[in-house]
Amino acid sequence: MVVAIPIVLGPQVCGDLDAGAAREWLVADGRGGYAMGTVSGLRTRRYHALLVVSGQTAAARHVGLVALDPVITLPSGAVIRLGTHEWASGAVAPQGYRLLESFTVADGLPTWRWRIGDVVLERTLAMIHDSPSVAVVDRLISGEATLALEALCTWRDAHGERRADGDLPMAPATDGVVIADAYRLAGPNWQPAGEWYTGAYAREEAARGLNAVEDLWYAGRFSAHLKTGEAVEVSAWAGDLSPRPPRPAEVITTARRRAREVVAAAAPSNRTQAALALAADAFVIRHSTPDVVAGYPWFGAWSRDTMISYEGLFLETGRTPEGRELLRGYAATLSEGMLANTADTGATEYNTVDGTLWFLHAVERHVTRTGDTDLARELVAPLRSVVDAHLAGTRYGIRVDPADGLLTQGASGVALTWMDARVDGVAVTPRIGKPVEINALWINGLGALARLRTLLGQDAADLTGLRDRARSSFARRFPAPTGWLFDVVDGPDGDDAALRPNQLLAWSLPYPPMTGDDGAAALRAVSASLLTPLGLRSLAPDHPAYQGMHRGGSAARDLAYHQGTVWPWLIGPYVDAAVALRTVPPKLLGGIDVHLSEWGLGSVAETADGDPPHRATGCPFQAWSVAEALMVHLKIE
Repeated sequence: MVVAIPIVLGPQVCGDLDAGAAREWLVADGRGGYAMGTVSGLRTRRYHALLVVSGQTAAARHVGLVALDPVITLPSGAVIRLGTHEWASGAVAPQGYRLLESFTVADGLPTWRWRIGDVVLERTLAMIHDSPSVAVVDRLISGEATLALEALCTWRDAHGERRADGDLPMAPATDGVVIADAYRLAGPNWQPAGEWYTGAYAREEAARGLNAVEDLWYAGRFSAHLKTGEAVEVSAWAGDLSPRPPRPAEVITTARRRAREVVAAAAPSNRTQAALALAADAFVIRHSTPDVVAGYPWFGAWSRDTMISYEGLFLETGRTPEGRELLRGYAATLSEGMLANTADTGATEYNTVDGTLWFLHAVERHVTRTGDTDLARELVAPLRSVVDAHLAGTRYGIRVDPADGLLTQGASGVALTWMDARVDGVAVTPRIGKPVEINALWINGLGALARLRTLLGQDAADLTGLRDRARSSFARRFPAPTGWLFDVVDGPDGDDAALRPNQLLAWSLPYPPMTGDDGAAALRAVSASLLTPLGLRSLAPDHPAYQGMHRGGSAARDLAYHQGTVWPWLIGPYVDAAVALRTVPPKLLGGIDVHLSEWGLGSVAETADGDPPHRATGCPFQAWSVAEALMVHLKIE
């Protein structure tokens, strides 16, 4: 059986605070909650904790158990603290990272190993799948010592911070304590404490222009005297606090077995594919129905991200039944021909022009690859209602232009395409008019629905006619004098010839508007100006609006978000377009493969700087980045 490549980091990373703090690990619970932190143990984000609990939606998360700091007392009486924290004063104390010998991620689970002379302590943690529950096992590999585990806690919204505001409520429980009536800790020899550690500092929040300081509640400690081979096991869980979860060692064993089953279901042919299949598992969640977390640590479910990711996350990983259920659930949200785009606020919004068109694509891919004509029969009418609504016109000026059969869209103050950043309520890239990828998706959607109707023995001539007219208009309107395609035509300021990657969809989709060799010049231009080792720039560097760094405060980051920032997910459309045009660049995935051990360990980031060396930015763990990297690996293989 092919297994994922373990990531092994030695002292050169573990003993370097900045290097260790720049690499993050993630263990997801299958519900939208997670445990997350850095190799060094330093909490660099407000989102870092051992127990982060999802609410009614994946985005409605609360931070619970923040840290479980190991403290070793040697037979000599020497006390060694192995935690690592940074404080608002600038101090880093304690500095346990200096004693961190190695860090490993294997089967998706992180393991730390500290060495103090002949005493070696190893920690592994796992979560119970489909449960807000984390298990931590600290085992003495050699030597003899007393181990204490100091529990630093809070209970707050994951997007905020909590300051010392009176005691954090604690109630005694068997083998431990209940915190804030929200979650429970259990382990050996609990000794309650109860005080605030003030001024904990999160450097990544400071770099993002956000408040970086909070206070942490020292709830108490677990402890045991250990000899070689003995361990301290601690559980932390939310939800139903009465029954105790399985022993942490059993949780870890079960998690490892499940990880290998997840990989086996994807049937990878090499270990990198196995690693990406395992990474994909973190994003597939279930509340009442299956859904997709767009990215960790701060995103919830977004229909656009879900549908772009669908083929990679579900069809390439053996999750066909879950995928079918997801598609049926999303179909139920259609309104006025638009798919709901559930916002991270928990509200249901209809504010995307492309999410619905990607949905048509996802349904067709599912049916074509699985032969599930029952699903096609169930969804063909709702999908036809999408076409009818777009022909008649729906929200935000989304409508088919009767003059040419192309799809136009846009309204003041909103950005409806995937390039949807706004600053102070103003869209950075509004792209009002007829964007190139929206019309490629429209034409593809018409072809997809025609395919489904044909499979069912139904007449599709009307859809084919609409598609042929739109294709003819596309071929006439979008080629620009520069040799590539216009990014938008019929915009408020005319046609926009900015070199962006959106045009790749004109060749990459199953039912594309452009075929044959008509994209060779465009692909050369995209390759020369947009292609990087981690994906594609969102704008060519020679454009006056280009922003090469995706850094700084919220406004600075949003201004750069789609103005040069690299997006790894675009490697998928790039490869599909290259294949369609019969040219695949060699060693295309080398940068992404290396990236698996550089930032969000075992996963692929949301974005990277447009300028070299293309340092990763945004979410360290992003669904569509992983999904497209997996798809590309399989295609190139």
